[in-house]
Amino acid sequence: MAAERRKSAPAPEPLCPAPELGLTAEQAAERLRAGLANLPVQAPGKRVSQILFTNIFTYFNLVFVILAALVALTGSWNNLTFMGVVLCNTAIGIIQELRSKRVLDRLKLLNAQRVTAIRDGTEQELRSEELVRDDVVVFRAGEQICADAEVLSGTCRVNEALVTGEADEITKQSGDRLLSGSFLVSGLCRARLTAVGAESYAGRLTLEARRSLRSHESEMMHALSQLVKWIGILLFPLGAALLFKELVWRHADWGEAIVQTVAALIGMIPEGLYLLTSLALVASVVRLAQRQTLVHELKSIETLARVDVLCVDKTGTITENTMSLDSLLPLNGASEAELRGLLGDYVAAMGGENDTMQALKGSFDGCGAGRTPAELFPFTSAKKYGAACFTSGESCYLGAPEVLLGQRVAELELPLSALAGRGCRVLLLAGSELAPEAERAPDSADLRPLALIALHNPIRAAAPETFRYFASEGVSVRVISGDNPRTVSQVAKSAGIPGAERWIDARDLTDDAALDRAAADCTVFGRVTPEQKRRLIRALKAQGHTVAMTGDGVNDVLALKEADCSVAMAAGSDAASRVSDLVLLENDFSVMPGVVAEGRRVINNIERSATLFLLKNIFALALALTSLFFALPFPFTPVQVSLVSMLTIGFPAFVLALEPNESLVRGRFLANVLRRAVPPAFTDYLLILAAILAARRLGLPPGELSTVCVYLMSLVGLAVILRLCLPFTPIRKLLLLAIALGYALAILGLDWWFQLSPLSGNALLLLAAGAALIWPLLLGLTRLWERAMCEKQ
Repeated sequence: MAAERRKSAPAPEPLCPAPELGLTAEQAAERLRAGLANLPVQAPGKRVSQILFTNIFTYFNLVFVILAALVALTGSWNNLTFMGVVLCNTAIGIIQELRSKRVLDRLKLLNAQRVTAIRDGTEQELRSEELVRDDVVVFRAGEQICADAEVLSGTCRVNEALVTGEADEITKQSGDRLLSGSFLVSGLCRARLTAVGAESYAGRLTLEARRSLRSHESEMMHALSQLVKWIGILLFPLGAALLFKELVWRHADWGEAIVQTVAALIGMIPEGLYLLTSLALVASVVRLAQRQTLVHELKSIETLARVDVLCVDKTGTITENTMSLDSLLPLNGASEAELRGLLGDYVAAMGGENDTMQALKGSFDGCGAGRTPAELFPFTSAKKYGAACFTSGESCYLGAPEVLLGQRVAELELPLSALAGRGCRVLLLAGSELAPEAERAPDSADLRPLALIALHNPIRAAAPETFRYFASEGVSVRVISGDNPRTVSQVAKSAGIPGAERWIDARDLTDDAALDRAAADCTVFGRVTPEQKRRLIRALKAQGHTVAMTGDGVNDVLALKEADCSVAMAAGSDAASRVSDLVLLENDFSVMPGVVAEGRRVINNIERSATLFLLKNIFALALALTSLFFALPFPFTPVQVSLVSMLTIGFPAFVLALEPNESLVRGRFLANVLRRAVPPAFTDYLLILAAILAARRLGLPPGELSTVCVYLMSLVGLAVILRLCLPFTPIRKLLLLAIALGYALAILGLDWWFQLSPLSGNALLLLAAGAALIWPLLLGLTRLWERAMCEKQ
């Protein structure tokens, strides 16, 4: 581990500094020298040396080097052209990854977790990796615990679901242990770090996971990995069999046998496919970074392309983060002056941990009547109320009217409906002689409603346009909020979300069956607990949807972790940013259409480009097997395969991979690619096989046969590219022109290098006949394949 490499001094004894003093600078430096820094177990990205190693020392590069060495032994230097493509691919991969690393390192530095530590008696803001064991850290609501710690002072409520799987909120007081990876739901505490880096609870879990599990691949990357693996397994036994066939059955000399075998093998290797996919994803990460969107998980780009349901919170997504007091409505004869005094005492006692409390502090701070708090119960999303018990014996409750009053909420139906209809968040202020018992509020009969407090959240200016985009693209939106469902419904209507009138109160979802029905039928969910948010995401996924979730608060963390793709606002809670796949650094939800479009662009273009690579691989494999079983010649040389690969596969694939393409991605990656690749691959196969057999009858020399086959394979490739380029755009027209110029140069100026022979009359007739059959064969095989796929489904 990185921490172990830094050890150069004996570890100092554990120290328990005073919470108000913390470590001295000298004590912190001593622990840093001893390797007791809170360094991450898993590096946030590849090192330069790793980038070089993983791009140079690949399995297929090794195969290419071996094949090149064999060709070099024959002295056929022009047949080493394929190594130029290999070297270019490797160089491009290295350059692009290094560029991506520079961009992402800058963004990660901006988004690095920062915490408040006490050193030399003063508060200092440090990055989490700058902390050392025994540091005293101030943890606030919304922050993730960055190392194992022991509470020294203060009280907080912690959710450990991310590390233990238990979603219950646990109260932590002096002497209690805090697990790294958990997060504060409410409260504030000072804690001493007891285990850092690899020694912490989260660090040990990470190490164990790395030893026992493979990293999770996206569906596309898994399909490509499997494809590459099986091709790699087949290469050597098939290569040996082809070489045996050339030497023993066809009685070729060693030089000809090696050249023919190498030509067949390089045709089967998807040399640029994995590189193209990786580069396209990396380039997408860079483009998203330029939109101030940080990508934590590369697989999330593919998931974004497949998203058909987007779950959003109300506050911070549809509306601005800022809240303001809309109105104060006294109840049961309470005077406004009395209410302001009580609210002033309440907000003075409570910390300003969330937007609601900040809005209340902005309106009532300094209005207090001098009450002294005896015990505090901070607001949490699970219980949906907060309470302050004063030394005078009275208790003040502030929270959701439905939760505090239960059935009695019907008494306030008219004012609540009016305020909800204006899209206001409504809180009930109630008094009681009783304090909460085991975090439960007194029975509604023991509460005295004092006032309704309406808070206003302005809708983001760009929200209606953003949701119109998602509606037009076939992405349905679910609004999941802890607020009153009628309020959320009104806000969703104002933002232009289709189906906003279909709302439900999540407190009525008492079992999984009801929740499943609501997930399918409703658009707006109100009074949702954090655990219910997670269950809703699970229900939507179980119904076959690809679900993205946006959020910014600690109440969103469990749902963000559960979603197929999670997007957090950087200005929200630290825990939300840590668990999300993407982070919007400028906290602007209106960039989401561009983020989704980027995902679609990458995956659609990779599918289209992969068609060209697999076309060649399927054709080469089928022809090689046929030539093996029937002792036929493989009619290409390595340099000719390189020519076709460069002009009809590699170059157009890279150009097409960079084009805009925002269509919704449907179906599975490999099935989509095979649907496009199999018909042209067998068009190639049938035409080339027919040409081999016809050349025997016509007595064509090997040079003319290989030239005819190169032209036919090139024409099929051009037909496929032509179909992929419809409708034409200026870039696609330039692509076709560039390919035509490339072939003109190869045929008219470099025919000696690519071993293209002049054609006799019989060869020209054979070429013309094959060319005339390309479109009928291609269209017929496409229909047959699609019909077979439909019957299979």
